[in-house]
Amino acid sequence: VQLQAYGGGLVQAGGSLRLSCAASGSIRGINRMGWYRQAPGKERELVATVTSDGRTNYADFGRFTISMNDAKDNVYLRINSLKPEDTAVYSCYVRVMGTTYWGQGTQVTVSS
Repeated sequence: VQLQAYGGGLVQAGGSLRLSCAASGSIRGINRMGWYRQAPGKERELVATVTSDGRTNYADFGRFTISMNDAKDNVYLRINSLKPEDTAVYSCYVRVMGTTYWGQGTQVTVSS
């Protein structure tokens, strides 16, 4: 299973971003996909998850919307009203038949 995340970048505070993550390989039977983030000097923290039947779960950040495409091989994360504290590496994951796979992160930097 391979995951490719993209869509990060440098944005001004108050702006928006849409991160994307594409899964490929042996992904039949996906249970869920999601996003974590890790800021410099901090532990990795959950941002949001979405299950194959559309249930979502969010950390208490607000301003985030997670979605999955109909083919269930792409997951998206919309971030609105970006704040400098949202600066982090955002990584996607997929859980397939009980095994979790991670993709490389995409850097999001928010300037004040």
